[in-house]
Amino acid sequence: MAQITGSLDTPLPPHPPHLARAIADRVAATPDRVAFTAPGPDDDWSVQLTWADAGAQMRVLAAGLISLGLEVEDRVAIASSTRLEWILADGAVMLAGGATTTIYPSTGDEDVAYILSDSGARILVAEDQAQADKALRQRDQLPDLTRVVLMDGEGDGEFVLSWAALRERGEQALAAEPQLVEQRDAQITTESLATIIYTSGTTGRPKGVELPHRCWVFQSASIQALDILNPDDVMDLWLPLSHVFGKLWLSVQLQIGYQAAVDGRVDRIAANLPIIRPTVMAAVPRIFEKIHHAAVAKVRADGGVKEKIFNWAFAAGMRIKQAQREGRSPGALAGVQMAVADRLVFAKIRELTGGRMRYFVSGSAPLNGDVARWFEAAGLVILEGYGLTETSAPTSVLRPDDLAFGTVGLPLPGTEAMIAEDGEILLRGPHVMRGYRNRPEATAESLLPDGWFATGDVGEIDERGRIRITDRKKDLVKTSGGKYIAPGALEATFKSLSSLASNLVVHADGRNYATALVSLEPEALEAFAADRGLGGDFATRSQSPEVHAAIQADIDALNAGLNRWETIKRFTILDRDLSEEHGELTASLKVKRKVVEKHFADHIDAMYTG
Repeated sequence: MAQITGSLDTPLPPHPPHLARAIADRVAATPDRVAFTAPGPDDDWSVQLTWADAGAQMRVLAAGLISLGLEVEDRVAIASSTRLEWILADGAVMLAGGATTTIYPSTGDEDVAYILSDSGARILVAEDQAQADKALRQRDQLPDLTRVVLMDGEGDGEFVLSWAALRERGEQALAAEPQLVEQRDAQITTESLATIIYTSGTTGRPKGVELPHRCWVFQSASIQALDILNPDDVMDLWLPLSHVFGKLWLSVQLQIGYQAAVDGRVDRIAANLPIIRPTVMAAVPRIFEKIHHAAVAKVRADGGVKEKIFNWAFAAGMRIKQAQREGRSPGALAGVQMAVADRLVFAKIRELTGGRMRYFVSGSAPLNGDVARWFEAAGLVILEGYGLTETSAPTSVLRPDDLAFGTVGLPLPGTEAMIAEDGEILLRGPHVMRGYRNRPEATAESLLPDGWFATGDVGEIDERGRIRITDRKKDLVKTSGGKYIAPGALEATFKSLSSLASNLVVHADGRNYATALVSLEPEALEAFAADRGLGGDFATRSQSPEVHAAIQADIDALNAGLNRWETIKRFTILDRDLSEEHGELTASLKVKRKVVEKHFADHIDAMYTG
């Protein structure tokens, strides 16, 4: 029998009908509060915009887009890394009544042309000439594209405009018609198209998910209703804004009014934290795994008393926190133990995050519970959420007062979840897409009668109504012996066990036993090699007997908790890490299984011979 859960009795706070109104309302409500900070030319975080500043820039850019002929629901593609101009461009599109189509800056020429063509984008806002050239090289295939705007660069002044030229057009248009942008507000409805986000394409050609304004304003109000974020928060916003998880926080910010520190450079996250001193940061699980692995690897390399104190502190902290979560007494000495552990270890780790972090938020992929518990011990709470592009990001999230690690919490206010007879999770609420662009058959398969959306994820609902994800429906594989294996669960568990591995890719479909490809974390391998005096480059070190023995021990630990038919019988350590550049990871660092299996087919086949 199907299980249903939901949080339909929690009232939502007042919210605007669409994002253009949300921008106007936020500017009117808190014009002088700082909205955005960003690094200046010297990485000194000298750029600062109030809401009045940001709103004025968005309005001028919106007038510029209208002067180029943009109509309501016309698509404007943005191909750029996360930066302040991305946010201003998106806000301008919303004010002009258009619909933002997102393109990852790592997207290749062929897929850029496909997205621009499939979405019917009329204008492309490109980060620089290199991004613009991906479209310009295929201009003859893009009849709908009428103009390109560069964030950085001068353009040709005709088909390709500079950022300054778009602003100049906007200023001229407003001088001629001062209410030009405001007139668009009445033409936008809650059902007007706001965003098209193309799925990351872990399997096959990406689909364009159409999200009307109702999705974003509902999500923002439902998150505000949780009372987790407040106007005084400072968010470290580094996530790709081309991804639904990153884009979400722009609309939430409009609803709540907090400050965002914007820098999309992943290699600057650690350096930025002590400078920004954020109170909230959202990230994908890979970031938390890297922080955990790096800390463990460093203390192992130090060894001696430092390692013993570190291990004791986390063992005590995780035990005490678990007892407190479960309503049990952590023991008479718990307070003293936590005070000592905090002074010697935990406070130093928190200081690396800026010393003010209230919550981390994890999404986009499953977070291993052991990693979450490790952070909790240090006083850094990770609230894991669950959602999809098709649901405009989160549909459920852990609450700070109900940290049931291993679940993704209760549905957000206004959202319902149901477990179908075959175990698939179905979702319903105003945040669900209106469909896939130009894909009526795919839309019909996913949008079921009575408003339910079929997620493709398998899960269960516990006695408290919290959702637990067990695997992707399509990722379940069957061995030649007829046994089912859930690779995702094995892979997530392994990454929490191994301080060396960055990814485990399990292969078993149609085979008589399970095997795995293992990629290594470069920083962890470097520390491991230094501790053991291993020479050579990454490839040489990765194939050393010492590394093989360490990974074998991790595989053995994984296998100890599995059914016999699930155990990894053989594994191969790759001589390089998986990467987005090779097409093996999505922009949100999820593994593209089919691509990896294709790239390393010989390695996989070799594990089933001899």
